[in-house]
Amino acid sequence: MTIKLNREHHLNVNHKRIYRLMDILQLKSVCRRKRKNYVRSTPEITAENILNRDFESTRFGTKWLTDVTEMKYGLQSKAYLSAILDLSDKSIVSFVVGHSNNNELAFRTFDIAHQTYPDAKPLFHSDRGFQYTSKAFKKKLDNAGMTQSMSRVSRCIDNGPMESFWGMMKSEMYYLNKFNAYEELESAIMEYINYYNNHRYQKRLKCMAPVEYRQYLRNSAA
Repeated sequence: MTIKLNREHHLNVNHKRIYRLMDILQLKSVCRRKRKNYVRSTPEITAENILNRDFESTRFGTKWLTDVTEMKYGLQSKAYLSAILDLSDKSIVSFVVGHSNNNELAFRTFDIAHQTYPDAKPLFHSDRGFQYTSKAFKKKLDNAGMTQSMSRVSRCIDNGPMESFWGMMKSEMYYLNKFNAYEELESAIMEYINYYNNHRYQKRLKCMAPVEYRQYLRNSAA
């Protein structure tokens, strides 16, 4: 909130004043909810944790993280969001929303990212979900010239920035709304990710939005 006010309204206020004003207006951030555990599956392929929690990157397309999260709509219906995140600018490189958490969901997400950035050959990190431990997915990575890395069993922190994005998106968008239909949820996800990539300022990105910070990195390297 402080960053947004200072950047977009040409102010020069500190976070303590903003906290005080938010308290007066009874505005509060939304707490993140605890992530539920996944059901384990028997892997066809496994990989070492090459990333090893080294979440730093100064060049786009060198380290990508991926995961799938679940969201509900209507009475008991579920939708699944698969996404890929770049560690240099924390942007969402690609994402797909679907009715089922299956191989096609993860494969389509990967295909979109690879087609959009065909020259990128990142270290590709995931958990040990059934989509990523399949031989078919490993073949996709090999064909694209990417190196596979996987979190250790029951170590969500190994994929920390991806988990952080899920928490951010759900606290800022999903938990604040009630979705009655799949189309409503899908539209809200698309709108939020566009906002996140292009307009959500982050202190860790020098108070820039992810795509803006990517251009900053390019200019700095030139």
